[in-house]
Amino acid sequence: MKGRSPARRLQQFLEDWSLPRQLRGADPMSSAAQSRESRLLRPRIEEADAIGTGVCPYCAVGCGQLIYAKNGKVIQIEGDPRSPINQGTLCPKGAATFGWITSERRLNHTLYRAPYSNHWEVVSLEWAMDRIAERVKETRDDTFVERLPDGTTVNHTLGIATLGGATLDNEENYLIKKLYGGGLGAVYIENQARV
Repeated sequence: MKGRSPARRLQQFLEDWSLPRQLRGADPMSSAAQSRESRLLRPRIEEADAIGTGVCPYCAVGCGQLIYAKNGKVIQIEGDPRSPINQGTLCPKGAATFGWITSERRLNHTLYRAPYSNHWEVVSLEWAMDRIAERVKETRDDTFVERLPDGTTVNHTLGIATLGGATLDNEENYLIKKLYGGGLGAVYIENQARV
């Protein structure tokens, strides 16, 4: 501003400050204002070379999302206006999906910490799934009770429990109940949505 004439400073003020621009605009009551810099800004989605659809992972509502990618990397996630559930909107958790999926701190491999170990090691997902299956079978076999001392048939185990998450839908909860209750004989079957 130093060295500029008072007329030039007034002109700069009228161009850059939002209130004079609003008063000159079509809607003087609007709180929206533009600057030269904001007029040059372009939405990230203009750069996308692929658009996919997804479902928000944070709860069981199932809000639709549009996922924009450029060169195989996600550059933006927005609500899908075609979704009858959210009609293009996202809650704060859904809007944070972009940060979650693109975070440099996001794990994209399976980690295992052996009993009494002081460190994690990278293992294959197949190895981890087999290990979980082995431990579940071993626990069920060691803790399964067919009958109580009075002869009542129970066919259950108190050594296995499950806590479902709020992102599970009715169909997934049905399958969990069948697997844990009917298949494994677990008694403690709970869901976070009820807690």
